[in-house]
Amino acid sequence: MSVTVFNPRINDAALDSTVSAQVNTGAIKKVFIATQGCQMNVYDSDKMLDVLGDSHGMQVTHDIDEADVLLMNTCSIREKAQEKVFSELGRWRKLKEKRPDLVIGVGGCVASQEGDNIQKRAPYVDMVFGPQTLHRLPELYDQTSEQRDIAPKNRIGTIDISFPSIEKFDFLPEPRVEGYKAFVSIMEGCSKYCSFCVVPYTRGEELSRPLDDVLAEIDSLAAQGVREINLLGQNVNGYRGEKDDGSICRFAELLHYVSHVDGVERIRYTTSHPLEFTDDIIDAYAQLPELVSHLHLPVQSGSNAILAAMKRNHTIDVYINQINKLQAIRPDIHLSSDFIIGFPGETDEDFQQTLQLAKDLNFDHSYSFIYSKRPGTPAAELPDDVSFTTKKARLAEFQKVIIDSTLQKSHDMVGTTARVLVEQVANRHPDCLIGTADNTRTVMFPYNPEQMDELLGKIVSVRITDFVSPHMVKGELEAILS
Repeated sequence: MSVTVFNPRINDAALDSTVSAQVNTGAIKKVFIATQGCQMNVYDSDKMLDVLGDSHGMQVTHDIDEADVLLMNTCSIREKAQEKVFSELGRWRKLKEKRPDLVIGVGGCVASQEGDNIQKRAPYVDMVFGPQTLHRLPELYDQTSEQRDIAPKNRIGTIDISFPSIEKFDFLPEPRVEGYKAFVSIMEGCSKYCSFCVVPYTRGEELSRPLDDVLAEIDSLAAQGVREINLLGQNVNGYRGEKDDGSICRFAELLHYVSHVDGVERIRYTTSHPLEFTDDIIDAYAQLPELVSHLHLPVQSGSNAILAAMKRNHTIDVYINQINKLQAIRPDIHLSSDFIIGFPGETDEDFQQTLQLAKDLNFDHSYSFIYSKRPGTPAAELPDDVSFTTKKARLAEFQKVIIDSTLQKSHDMVGTTARVLVEQVANRHPDCLIGTADNTRTVMFPYNPEQMDELLGKIVSVRITDFVSPHMVKGELEAILS
């Protein structure tokens, strides 16, 4: 399955990229999923495939014209997210006019936010479901199928955007994966209520999966050959999973448990919050070689005044102190972050403080965007006297600092040795294998075809010899590490 995720290589257009996914029923039904947004949505799309495949034998299609089911997994983080959804649904409507039996469903955060308004504006949508109810897709699909003989004007769409705790994980089939990396969702929702963010309203309060459930999923993935686990959550370091004895497992302890799963060689996680990036998590970097030397820790602004308006509840000094502690343990750590430029009330001085923070901490990459007013959030009511022209200019200046840093760090890799998880043959260079370094760079190196089986899925040492692009380098194989 080809997937486009929210990562440092993605531009705004790619956030709305279409992802095909797996599904099929009865007479071999086929499903096409358009996935927007973050890794959580990619994970959720995979689970939609799993539940429909398990219950109805559905299969993936990459061709929207041959699909029997169209699902849109939406993201509401960016401005005008709802309008982008309805715009895409307008294109899907033409397909349904040609094929009335085509089933259309809208899930994700926009579905949670809009609810029945989706079917009021787009009555040809058959199913609306939230992030917490994707496991009920088979039931929603069956209800839709039963209504096919009803006249369109009397048809009742199926809607389920409730927040049934962590229930969905109890109804998901055994995880299935292709490749050597996998996402594992360890919690849902967020309770931080930053003034700009819709997540608490679309995904609910923080709820952690029980420890045994998380480890069982990782065990299953490792048995299928997965070597890198990426732990997911809106506030992943706020994990508080129940153990079988009723006690609570915190995130740092979970990292230790995951590191002991046979077959797991690398651990990543996203997204963190500075409020809960505690010393025991920092200490784990000294104790667990499986933790990659890369950290994504969103800060959003370099101005304490703006952080207060954002209700982030931490200061820049706290953030810098955390990074300093981590760098003392892992001098080679690569950092990435999130920044909102042009938040209401942002002055030139506020922006300069953000720019200076980016220079001082030398971020490897960042997700940086102009502030988007999200309906229903406290920040939407704040007065905003910063012109859009000014915001655009600030974003361009900020992103140049980050781009320059990314380029320099990739050039600096030449002459060093990188730990690489080998994943596949390079599409455009069949004489080379490619994999991912700890710092997220793609690494390409020539190989002996007789070594193919020996190298795929292994952690290897690669001596970097050439810069290829900001996110790709080339090297020579030195050794197989594990």
